[in-house]
Amino acid sequence: MRKTWITGAGLAVVVAIAVAVGVSSGKLRSAFAKAGSDGSPKGPDAAASAPPLEFRAAEVVQPAMSTMARTVELSGPLVAPNTAVVRAKTAGTLLRLDVAEGQRVKAGQVIARIDVAELTTRVAERQANIESARAALVQAERTHASNERLAAQAFISPMALDTSRAQLDTAKATLAAAMASMDTSRVGLRDATPQVPIGGIVAKRHVVLGERVSVEQTLVTVVDLAKLELAGTVGTHEVGSLAPGMSVQVKVEGVDQPASGKIVRIAPAAEAGTRAIGVTVELPNPGERLRAGQYAMARVVLADERPRMVLPAVAVGSNAGQSHVWTIENGLLARRVVTTGRADDATGRVEIVSGLTTGAQVLGARFDNLREGAKALIVSGAVSRQASAASAPTLR
Repeated sequence: MRKTWITGAGLAVVVAIAVAVGVSSGKLRSAFAKAGSDGSPKGPDAAASAPPLEFRAAEVVQPAMSTMARTVELSGPLVAPNTAVVRAKTAGTLLRLDVAEGQRVKAGQVIARIDVAELTTRVAERQANIESARAALVQAERTHASNERLAAQAFISPMALDTSRAQLDTAKATLAAAMASMDTSRVGLRDATPQVPIGGIVAKRHVVLGERVSVEQTLVTVVDLAKLELAGTVGTHEVGSLAPGMSVQVKVEGVDQPASGKIVRIAPAAEAGTRAIGVTVELPNPGERLRAGQYAMARVVLADERPRMVLPAVAVGSNAGQSHVWTIENGLLARRVVTTGRADDATGRVEIVSGLTTGAQVLGARFDNLREGAKALIVSGAVSRQASAASAPTLR
């Protein structure tokens, strides 16, 4: 009996020691789970127990109500709408071409001469035909007048009088045809000295002296730079905001100062296979400092119809396609999901459609290693060493 009692007591002592060791191990594991490798707190209470992060007042912004002008842009090369192509109206050898590329010309100025010796001979021939027809007409008039006197005295028959009258009419028609043929030849002679229809600058010479030119062959191209046009395209979702007469600011490549223009035409339909609609901007060029072919960018600024809640664009982050901002609420950091609207790249602002109120305190820069629920303070001086190390701003 005594040996049995001693054995039972020993078992009880062993069980008690095992229970104590297990409890101690569980507490130790729990303690290590709540602490990091350096012994600092870790887990749900870590943010609340860590020292507060300090932010300068300049790093915290509040949403403001402001209008946001919208900009529609279009680009393309400048073209000269008032352009003339001078063509040869008669065939022959080019004897003279008095203009060079870049030379200024006036409307009606003769710029070339084409050898038309054959046409000159034809003019002389047709002039002789006119003289012959005129002589025949005079003779027909005399004959008919004589026949009228004879018919009045019944010396000739009425049929003979009708015949003389027909001969007179034929002589008149022959003279008219000869004169019309002569006019055609004179037009050909005039076309042998081509003239420019508009004043401007010679953009290109297409022929050389001594070349045999044909009818309708291009001789020179003349452009008037007093007015230029920019032909660009805008999306179908933007064209509804535009209208002819709107002012446009145009930045031309290679020119420091922007120029002012206006919308003059908007295409009635989108280009085939695209969602783009043509828009034409007229650009006055009185000093002719701009040239056709220069690349230009036009900006149409559309006024906003109502104020909007805006923030600096750098204050808005994005993760998995979702926009968010960091706010300080009751001394704690909070991550707020927001919905954005318009963006103004020129001023670096973005519209906040929902998710914030105008009184919210928003971090105006992007910081790393922020945790929701962490303590945060706004200080007027420099950021403390601890806060700087915990939340150094990094622009992304």
